Amino acid sequence: MTGDSAAVGRHAGAVAIVTGASRGIGLGIAERLVAEGARVVITARKQETLDEAVARLGGPEHAVAVAGNAADEDHQRAAIEAAHAAYGQLDLLVNNTGINPSYGPLAETPLEAARKILDTNVVAALAWTQKALQAGLGSSGPGAIVNVASVAGLGASGVIGMYGVSKAALIHLTTELAFQLGPNVRVNAVAPAVVKTKFAEALYEGREEKVARAYPMKRLGAPEDIAGAVSFLLSADAAWITGQTLVVDGGVTLSAGV
Repeated sequence: MTGDSAAVGRHAGAVAIVTGASRGIGLGIAERLVAEGARVVITARKQETLDEAVARLGGPEHAVAVAGNAADEDHQRAAIEAAHAAYGQLDLLVNNTGINPSYGPLAETPLEAARKILDTNVVAALAWTQKALQAGLGSSGPGAIVNVASVAGLGASGVIGMYGVSKAALIHLTTELAFQLGPNVRVNAVAPAVVKTKFAEALYEGREEKVARAYPMKRLGAPEDIAGAVSFLLSADAAWITGQTLVVDGGVTLSAGV
């Protein structure tokens, strides 16, 4: 588990759901939350990788897993029910699941792929939020939601265009939800650049040093970089922050034309 000693206890007593958390950024977020005192429900498609993640997080005392498709409403209900069954409450939600089955120009993007991207990356985040609210998030104490967007939602890429469209929509969904759900529930987003995960391999594999040279920090991101930002936005340290998108990108978007 990760997390610095100064932040231990920041989420003591809180219960979180982190979607898409069997590996990569999602698992990094779950690890940080557990290290800081939270108990988590993690979701992903494959039970085997989820079981490995639960073991890494310290077992059922700290984490439980529910396998399923993030866009499936029955799966969403099952995960929220698991949070209440295992830990008696739900305080925090991290909408981390994202897909990108299509690379290339928008003019050539299959419409079926476009619909699937929007359904998983945007509509599912709204559905998770609705169901968490129905299950009491924010009703008995402050609630917080963080949506994992992307710098692809802030400007054109030419390569992952539909993914960027979905993340731009997720950023605006964050803004609308924050406006509507205050003061009981805060809603923010993070927008990472390229993070070294299996999901992003196509963007750096075989040329990591070259890609990293475009970043003022001269390295790609790590899951822990995103986890720290998410933990902050979920915490009482961010109690007067809502509707914001925190760019976590090693400085790559500072250059004109990037």
